[in-house]
Amino acid sequence: MKATTTGQVLEFKLGDETYCVSIDYVTEIVDVGELTTVPNSPPHVQGVMDLRGRTTSIVDPKVVFDIDSDREPDRVIVYDPEIVDDQAAAGWLVDEVNQVVQVDSGDVDDSPAEDEDAINGVIKGEDERFVIWVDPASVHSA
Repeated sequence: MKATTTGQVLEFKLGDETYCVSIDYVTEIVDVGELTTVPNSPPHVQGVMDLRGRTTSIVDPKVVFDIDSDREPDRVIVYDPEIVDDQAAAGWLVDEVNQVVQVDSGDVDDSPAEDEDAINGVIKGEDERFVIWVDPASVHSA
């Protein structure tokens, strides 16, 4: 019998697809506030915002993963900078936050994109939909 480990992930929407990250990365979820644009930033960095006195870089993962969507993001998932191996706090713009779910490692299939470090795998949900498990540390170190 194959040993499985269990963990929790936070599911969220980017366009029409559902993605998730390990809940261990997440420090908080906030509404999209006013962003200040930073000149000469990479295209995926939408700006910065003040979260509890800390300047937080706001990334649009739809740009990172080349997702075509007209939906306006309404939430920001804020990541722990120590876990994401970043010097500054960072957050992702997401269209909506769904839920936290328990995942067994046996339910995770390898990513079809073998050279994509940012994708940990694909989870088949109970309702037969697929959830793409992404690694924010790989995105922020790129």
